Amino acid sequence: MSIYTFAMSITQELASTALLAQQLKALGDETRLNLLLKIAGANCVDGACICDLTPDTNLAQSTVSHHMKLLVDAGLLTRSQKGKWAYFSLTPAASNILIALNLGPVNTSDSCCVD
Repeated sequence: MSIYTFAMSITQELASTALLAQQLKALGDETRLNLLLKIAGANCVDGACICDLTPDTNLAQSTVSHHMKLLVDAGLLTRSQKGKWAYFSLTPAASNILIALNLGPVNTSDSCCVD
């Protein structure tokens, strides 16, 4: 193994470790974990709308948006804009983490309910 290959291997491992730490830190907050679980249960084709997620939190929409941004930055959610609303969906990494933590399985039906 060349020094370059070894260095790249360590760099990739550190990047993976840093990403996992960021993901676990994001999930360490009760509000963010609840939001992620709500989205996991909804599994809407277009994602879960922040307008449907905010009322259940008793938080301001700006606060919920901040939590959602941290989940997106951690690679746990994807965000898409439809008109004035933001929609969020789980990433495969988030699904895998929820299953590994025995918080899954993630809803895989075509239903689109955020109750």
